[in-house]
Amino acid sequence: MKIALLTTDNRQPFRQFDRPEPFFGTAPEALLQGFAALPGVEVHVVACIRQPVPSPEKLAPNIFFHSVVVPKIGWMRTLYQGCVRATRKKLREIQPDIVHGQGTELDCGISAAFSGFPNVLTIHGNMRLIAKVNRARPFSFNWMAARLEDFTLPRTDGIVAITNYTHDAVADRARRTWVLPNAVDESFFSVQATPDLTAPPIGLCVGTICHRKNQNNFIRALDSLAAERKFKILFFGQTDSSAYSREFLELIRTRPWCEHAGFADRTTLKTYFQSASLVVLPTLEDNCPMVVLEAMAAGVPVLASNVGGVPDLIQPEVTGLFFNPARPESFGTGIARLLDDPPLAQRLATNAKAMALQRFHPQAVARQHLKIYQEVLYLTGRQASR
Repeated sequence: MKIALLTTDNRQPFRQFDRPEPFFGTAPEALLQGFAALPGVEVHVVACIRQPVPSPEKLAPNIFFHSVVVPKIGWMRTLYQGCVRATRKKLREIQPDIVHGQGTELDCGISAAFSGFPNVLTIHGNMRLIAKVNRARPFSFNWMAARLEDFTLPRTDGIVAITNYTHDAVADRARRTWVLPNAVDESFFSVQATPDLTAPPIGLCVGTICHRKNQNNFIRALDSLAAERKFKILFFGQTDSSAYSREFLELIRTRPWCEHAGFADRTTLKTYFQSASLVVLPTLEDNCPMVVLEAMAAGVPVLASNVGGVPDLIQPEVTGLFFNPARPESFGTGIARLLDDPPLAQRLATNAKAMALQRFHPQAVARQHLKIYQEVLYLTGRQASR
């Protein structure tokens, strides 16, 4: 089967045009790991970018890479019409059996929907819901992305919903849907979490510093627990010039048990997972947060808000614990439970790692994608080339 995967080369949003190779989001990269291990699969990764960059012809023996240069005018200001046209031209050269767009917030989703080939798209962030939670101002990026998503959804052949939360949010807009979680980079399964029991416990909170991720309420809610016992919370995530980020940095500055460690890539996260006692996610809205999947794969106990798609990922009291973000006192209660009951923490971590191996391993997720592609080809009257 010949697959065209439309995704974002992160050299574009990070403006790292001098890097010699592309790099992608955590979920697409993990899915590509799975495809690279499957026989009879040929994948063509297509990514739009604003200026020429050095790029390899192949990312793996069966995975080709195509960098498509699109001038600035062809991006959001024209609802990605330049990207749509340039991608469609490249796809006509490739002649894939199916096109898979990764995400609706940028060009990938709309380019898949207008590719002229059988297509599906995966929603990683529900932009309409994110815009609502973040109270997006008219014509802001989130506001525009929400409208782009609403336009794209009914025009694709199907939507891969990575949680039931997304399925429920798009069911009335989609021709068909499938529920299939993201894959996790296979290297996380090799991490051995062994926190130092003689040192104060370390908790990790990973996510862009913003209202939706709810770090500020989380910090304030832990003040009473921090007065009673020693622990440290490391926050990983980018800040900006917003009032929320300024408040966050002030909260961190005045609390010795908090530390902002900036942005963390996957290598950094794996290093910190080895010594972490727990991972926390106090979010107000999330679809399929990768840090939860990665922590489970690494065998780190997880406490997360029982919102959005998170309940699809965690079985309470078996593979993790839940917060209620509407009840800030539940943050401290959950953390105290894990700190006071090491056997509980170990049992949750062991169960989560076993479950993650079955549900989130790249090869398992890639095989499920092939079944979805075959169904779309059947429903559209097409046949795979091989």
